[in-house]
Amino acid sequence: MRRLKRHKVTGPNPLWHVYRILPFGRTAFNTIIIELGRYCPSMPMKKKLYELTGMTIGEKTSIAYKVTPDIMYPEKITIGSNCVIGFNSTILCHEYLIDEYRTGEVIIGDEVMIGANALVLPGVIIGDRAVIGANTVVTKDVPASTFAYGNPMQIRE
Repeated sequence: MRRLKRHKVTGPNPLWHVYRILPFGRTAFNTIIIELGRYCPSMPMKKKLYELTGMTIGEKTSIAYKVTPDIMYPEKITIGSNCVIGFNSTILCHEYLIDEYRTGEVIIGDEVMIGANALVLPGVIIGDRAVIGANTVVTKDVPASTFAYGNPMQIRE
């Protein structure tokens, strides 16, 4: 199961008053840096940009064109060394619902390959040397050295 911290709210949905929860300036900064990183062709420069937002990224990790890390909680993302995060993938650390919002860390191990257009939901751990197929919605932990694919996600050893 995903490791999520639940935050109940009253009144309108939590996204309606998001800047009571998160500082506007920090979110604006994260948005600008992440958008620059999404289009940056240099892997070392992209890594440095993303680390400005608080993300932890290991050596020799490649984050492809248009990958979208969470703009609200990028500091909750840890990516190991020598990983490949495929084109247009998204890594989320939050979910905003009607009566609550949820946050959770995403931890991606070493030598992980995430295929194009994958969606990693908050609160999951992806083990070392795991492979995530293209278009997979990662809804739970993925053990080391396994292949996860599909929606709903299936795991093959």
